[in-house]
Amino acid sequence: MRAVSQDTFGGPDVLHIVDVPEPTPLPSEVLVRVRAAAVNPIDAVVRSGGFPLLGQPPFTLGWDISGVVEEVVPGVTRFEVGDEVYGMPFFPRAANGYAEYVAVPSRQLARKPAAVDQVHAAALPLAGLTAWQALNDAAKVAPGDRVLIHAAGGGVGHLAVQIAKARGAYVLATAGAAKHEFVLGLGADEVVDYRTADFTRELKDVDVVLDAVGGPVGRQSISVLRPGGLLVTIVDRTDLELRAATIDAGRRFAGITVEPDYVGLEALAELVDAGKLRPYVEHALPLAEVAKAHELIESGRTRGKIVLTA
Repeated sequence: MRAVSQDTFGGPDVLHIVDVPEPTPLPSEVLVRVRAAAVNPIDAVVRSGGFPLLGQPPFTLGWDISGVVEEVVPGVTRFEVGDEVYGMPFFPRAANGYAEYVAVPSRQLARKPAAVDQVHAAALPLAGLTAWQALNDAAKVAPGDRVLIHAAGGGVGHLAVQIAKARGAYVLATAGAAKHEFVLGLGADEVVDYRTADFTRELKDVDVVLDAVGGPVGRQSISVLRPGGLLVTIVDRTDLELRAATIDAGRRFAGITVEPDYVGLEALAELVDAGKLRPYVEHALPLAEVAKAHELIESGRTRGKIVLTA
C-alpha cells in the first residue's frame, strides 16, 4: 500500500510516498481502507521536530481518518465489513493515518455521519473532539451561556462555534476581518477583529473562553470572564503560571488534551446528521500532494480544515 513517510525532521519537502505492507489488525481491531485523512497543525509541528511526539524518523503522520471497514477480527462486534467509519485512533501515539490502510481499535471509531462525505468526515475527529471535550465535558456549556471562541475561523474554532451554538450558547468570537462573514455564517453572534480591536475592551461577562491561540491571549482572556467563569485552553494546558493567575482572579482553569473517544464521535455525528454541525474543508488534495498540504497548514490562513484523499 502507499503511505507517507519522512526520513528526517524538516520542512514539507521531507514528506514522500513509500510502499509498505498493509497492517494486520490485532484482536479488538479492524482494518480500515482510508478514503480521507485530515491534516492538523500538530502534524506540521511533529514533522519539523518541534514536538518529537513520535520519536525519531522514519514515521508516518496522521490521526484523522475516514474510510471503510475491510476486515474485522473475530470478537469485534461494533462493526462489519463495509461499514463507513471515522475517528482519531491512538492519539498521541502513531496512528499512521497518511496511508491507504490503517489497523484501528474498534472502540476508537464511530460510524461516519451519513450527511457528509468521507472528505468532510475526516475533517472532524481531532478538531471536533477537541471542541467537544472542551465545551461539553470540561465546560458543560448550557443554554444562555456566553462563550468566547478564539481563532474562530480555524480548524478547532469553526467547529467550536457551531457546537457552542448547538448547545444554546450566545457565541462571541475573535477572527481576522477576512473571516468575519465565514464565522458569522457558522452561527457566531458577535465577532471581534483581533488585529484592529482589543477584545478585552469589547467583551465582558463571559462564562467560558476557549483559547486555541495561546501566548498572551489566555492571560488577557481572564479579564473578560465573569467571576467563576472558566478559561479552557487547548494550547497552554501545562502553563502553571496561567493556571495560578486564573484561579487568583477568582476564575476557573481547564487545560485540554484531546483523547480518542467514540462516545464523543457519536455525539458529533448526531450533530452533523441533525444539520447543526458542518466541518468546512478549504482544501482537499491527493495523498501525493502532502507537502503542499503542509505548506498550507503552516501558512496559518486556512479556513476550516485541509484533507488528503487516499
